[in-house]
Amino acid sequence: MKKFIDKDFLLQTETAKELYHEHAEKQPIIDYHCHLNPSLIAGDYQFKSLTEIWLGGDHYKWRAMRTNGIDERYCTGNDTSDWEKFEKWAETVPYTMRNPLYHWTHLELKTGFGIEKLLSPKTAREIYDECTAKLQTPEYSARNLMRKYKVEVVCTTDDPVDSLEHHIKIKNDGFEISVLPTWRPDKAMAVENPSAFRAYIEELSRVSGVTVSSFDDMVLALRKRQDFFAEWGCKLSDHGIEEFYAADYTEAEIKALFNKVYGGKALTYPEIIQYKSAMLVLFAEMDWEKGWTQQFHYGAIRNNNTRLFNKLGPDTGFDSIGVFLTAKAMAKFFDRLDRQEKLAKTIIYNLNPADNEMVATMIGNFQDGSVAGKMQFGSGWWFLDQKDGMEKQLNALSVLGLLSRFVGMLTDSRSFLSYPRHEYFRRTLCNLIGNDVENGLLPAEELNFLRQMVEGISYYNAKNFFRF
Repeated sequence: MKKFIDKDFLLQTETAKELYHEHAEKQPIIDYHCHLNPSLIAGDYQFKSLTEIWLGGDHYKWRAMRTNGIDERYCTGNDTSDWEKFEKWAETVPYTMRNPLYHWTHLELKTGFGIEKLLSPKTAREIYDECTAKLQTPEYSARNLMRKYKVEVVCTTDDPVDSLEHHIKIKNDGFEISVLPTWRPDKAMAVENPSAFRAYIEELSRVSGVTVSSFDDMVLALRKRQDFFAEWGCKLSDHGIEEFYAADYTEAEIKALFNKVYGGKALTYPEIIQYKSAMLVLFAEMDWEKGWTQQFHYGAIRNNNTRLFNKLGPDTGFDSIGVFLTAKAMAKFFDRLDRQEKLAKTIIYNLNPADNEMVATMIGNFQDGSVAGKMQFGSGWWFLDQKDGMEKQLNALSVLGLLSRFVGMLTDSRSFLSYPRHEYFRRTLCNLIGNDVENGLLPAEELNFLRQMVEGISYYNAKNFFRF
């Protein structure tokens, strides 16, 4: 019987073990999409407890705790102590077996703190005290945790109105790990709520120095902010969308819609889709002009529980996989850009695994030979960010594209302890390839190429693709 999470965790063959230990494991981490708070890096933050670094903002854990019958006060409440919250998480952990949380929890304890004990109510106090004590030492500051995991580049997720003051401080401090902003302009196309949209555009006007009273003014303000982001190293955009938008529109129509919503009038649903379609094209053209890579995360239905959304706000664990018929709109969107020869390097992340083969074939329609892997099928995202989801994404990409050109894994996380997700992915990747070699599905005499392929997917492909 194999030991749980030993050195050969997830590696079922000798070839898989060699590919991982001699090649994938040694590569630095390029985390080209995450939600880390850059202020914590700028201030080299020292976490107060294991609960703060591990449970704060972690809606994956909150969902599991609620499912296990844990009261909300132990998830997001302000009237419970860090220890009380951790105790309830430890109570939940044994019930997460076969959920990826069980693997992630113990990988993070092992790689972060050197703890190989299983977390349960019996071990909770000992583990909490040991980890919390370590977190008080300089070795466990935010920057040193990044060093510990051999992180080379991090790309945070930032709104165009962000001052980037923390990125600037990190850069000026001479911190050797690149912490770069990512352009996330979703609020500039969020016209569902006229008052919120106007407030956002007024803030955009303030930070850009452009007086905004028309659609053209707003575009100018966005371009000025994009220039500012580029000045501080931004190389990627990111767009969180329910589905792809590709309604027909004219310039005059979009300008009129801007005036309408900016003036406080609600748009109809077709008008909202028309406006979003125009903005998605505008953002894509801006990315192409800058030479950036554009990322699209699509397919989530957010904030499904109205009562708890009103109480707790967004990103608290009430989102789910959506079912959208978006293939035709996706094709129309990319085709429009391609016809204008303004299609930037692109990564598509789908949340519904039923879309895997569709996305894998869609990217093949717009590869143009200008860049290897110009169109990318992104790694398993959110609910798919686990062994089964990773394997399905890797297999679909392998069958319908070129796995060898894949830019690999990212954390998509707010936590400084989430870097083992790269290890989890690399082990899964090496196991798939190793099994194929030992089953005669890939040639053993091409092992040198497969070693280079594993190193590429783990590190070099992203480094070259994004020009880090």
